[in-house]
Amino acid sequence: MNFNLSDEQKQLADAIHRFIDKSYDFETRKKGIQTSAGHSDSAWGALVELGLTALPVPEAQGGFSGKAVDMMVVMQELGRGLVVEPYLATVVAAHALKLAGGQEALLEQVAGGELKLATAFNEPQARYALNDVRVTAKDGKLNGRKVVAIHGAQADKLVVSARTGGAEADLDGISLFLVDVKGAGVSVTDYRTIDNLRAADIQFQDAPATLLGSAGKAWPIIEESADYAAVLLCAEAVGVMDTLNAATLEYAKTRQQFGVPIARFQALQHRMVEMFIHAEQSRSITLLAAARFEESSPEERRRFASAAKARVGQAARAVGQEAVQIHGGMGVTNELPAAHMFKRLTLINTTFGDVDHHLGRFAAQPGFQQAA
Repeated sequence: MNFNLSDEQKQLADAIHRFIDKSYDFETRKKGIQTSAGHSDSAWGALVELGLTALPVPEAQGGFSGKAVDMMVVMQELGRGLVVEPYLATVVAAHALKLAGGQEALLEQVAGGELKLATAFNEPQARYALNDVRVTAKDGKLNGRKVVAIHGAQADKLVVSARTGGAEADLDGISLFLVDVKGAGVSVTDYRTIDNLRAADIQFQDAPATLLGSAGKAWPIIEESADYAAVLLCAEAVGVMDTLNAATLEYAKTRQQFGVPIARFQALQHRMVEMFIHAEQSRSITLLAAARFEESSPEERRRFASAAKARVGQAARAVGQEAVQIHGGMGVTNELPAAHMFKRLTLINTTFGDVDHHLGRFAAQPGFQQAA
């Protein structure tokens, strides 16, 4: 397998890197967070201009048919900049639309940056079991409650899982629906998460909805979309860890103790080397999961996605905690970017399955016990 990025992917990464360096510094990010929308329209426009919204959309709908590796490159750079715009939410929901089929007009709007999307898969009782669905759909109307829909209030439309048949946790009987966020019967409670992104709890009461794909057969789409999100989150975490490691090293070179920079203390050097190793291992397993995403069977895709999410979650926690320790009390103040990076890494771990969830899922895949 070739682990080198193509020239086009390197150029894309450089373009995003230049945008973040020039127009998306820490102070600009803070201003966007403080707005009612929780992000900057001008920054969203820049992502559109860079072609990032068009990247995962098929060429027939005005996109570039980007694969998971291409998206990995994007998410690593967005992670380095701690970008808070609703990009991930939009592309994950767009992936579900592609799998469902028949939504070419909406995908064209996504490619042009005219449409923001979000998924509403989580329910209060379900934790990470996305098949545990109590929201019901009957006669084209949704009833029930979804929680922690990332950027749900900032989206124009939601991709919602609802039960049209079967028992509560059955894999069969789950359908996907498209819902207008501002439509009748939709009540949205928007709030800020600890990493300064936005999420929403959504109540449906006879809310009109459009069926996506075949009724009762949406589970494979939901599962693949969740795996897609997990791989992209891993890539974002790698970008965050790169920046946090660099910030920690820079701080250690300037902070003095006993008349010398603390970077000269061998114990701290060892800890920073461990942080670097965690980031590099995360990068490797994320690249593997992304490179094999389109080529693998569903069983292999689950195995690679869960292996990456579990390992990256472990690494993110270790890097974040070490960074806070080395920064000292400054490491947990909102005035310092390191604190925001630690918070983002923490939320990445708990989004679309934490370490324990994905370790269990990995061990449950066919062939694991025999191989062990």
